Amino acid sequence: MLSPHEFATLMLIKNAPDQIELDRAELDTLLERQLISLESLTSGRPRPHVTSDGDSILKAITRIR
Repeated sequence: MLSPHEFATLMLIKNAPDQIELDRAELDTLLERQLISLESLTSGRPRPHVTSDGDSILKAITRIR
């Protein structure tokens, strides 16, 4: 089960990936659970990206509300 902070971080990555700070502790959990991945930009800075599993979780959350 994800914490509220991890859910919020997953939503932020989905909607505004360039706004997330990469030193957030929640990123480690999301990476471990393969809910996000890091893609390398040409600038050399990694950018978080929601995986299909992460997207499925976000869709399930919106159906529950």
